[in-house]
Amino acid sequence: MNLRTPICELLGIEVPIVLAGMGGASHPELAAAVSNGGGLGVLGAAACGPEELREWIARTRALTDKPFGVDTLLPLSVRRETFKESDAAGMTPAEKLPEYQDFAREFMEREGLETPPPRKRDGGLSGGFSKDLFEAQMEVVIEEAVPVYASGLGDPGPWMERMRANGTKVMSVVGAVRHARKVVASGVDVIVAQGHDAGGHNSPVGTMALLPQVVDAAAGIPVLGAGGITDGRGVAAALMLGASGAWIGSAFLATHEANIAEFQKKAIVDATEEGTTITRSITGKPARYIKSKWTEAWVDAGIEPLPMPYQTFVSSPVLQAANAGDRGDVAPGFAGQGIGMIQSIRPAAEVLAEIVAGAEAALGAAGEHLRGS
Repeated sequence: MNLRTPICELLGIEVPIVLAGMGGASHPELAAAVSNGGGLGVLGAAACGPEELREWIARTRALTDKPFGVDTLLPLSVRRETFKESDAAGMTPAEKLPEYQDFAREFMEREGLETPPPRKRDGGLSGGFSKDLFEAQMEVVIEEAVPVYASGLGDPGPWMERMRANGTKVMSVVGAVRHARKVVASGVDVIVAQGHDAGGHNSPVGTMALLPQVVDAAAGIPVLGAGGITDGRGVAAALMLGASGAWIGSAFLATHEANIAEFQKKAIVDATEEGTTITRSITGKPARYIKSKWTEAWVDAGIEPLPMPYQTFVSSPVLQAANAGDRGDVAPGFAGQGIGMIQSIRPAAEVLAEIVAGAEAALGAAGEHLRGS
């Protein structure tokens, strides 16, 4: 059996497996490894400043002559700056920020974490997610004429005409049918239906329920299934639900090429299916993260995190300090509910080949069921 769907021709790839654009983790070495293995590697460039993104694109092109993609975030709430609105008590997120930063400093003191040095700014941009950052990233995506662009959050509609002129294929990650209809109207080439099972930002709807409903709403646009798909059986299930392939993240986190700390890779291998939680304590938007002292501190304190981008100003110093100190109990990282199936740290090419072989075997077994054997 040859695992191939129409999306392979659309994206110029050999197998319908796409690396999720996991922020920071999916860097050039990992993206190139997946592309060289026949899938589509996607750079997780959400936090990259424009010059760093340009350098990542150049490195990826040096490592592979295959198609690859770039993933950034385009959340409408940040682009419209609705996060500046006051709450019921009449306070804006900016006014609340010092109190929340005090909470973070107290947490760091309790945990013995040292305050990290200020991060170098790229191109004069202010720190954290911002409208300026998103727009600067998109200028690089367009100037570099990348083969594929993926919007991890939000609608890429305002940039579609310029990307189309470059021949860039455009993907959009959605977590609801209404979002799928919106990006259909914008003219995207591929929709990623990412369910509640997924690591990072995701949907309140489970993958099994979300995927077929997005397929029905996609008006013939190819759909990738995402969320909890960690092996070939998950890919086969997504295809049976009408998907044209799979967008896979967590399975590639525990690889040699993934740009995360070794203690975070170990946290994934050691975790079970119950080891993650949905939290707003990292970015301000609901995201699935491996349970940690940081996520639990917010639950215990009963404090509502600030909206994006302000929560990143609160969490970033904590996570930077934890990374510097190899503190997996504080910053184990984003991951999906399928991590209980990950047993070791391996090369990305080996993981990809195993997923493809497993999907082919599962689809072949499904045919046997139809024959009654």
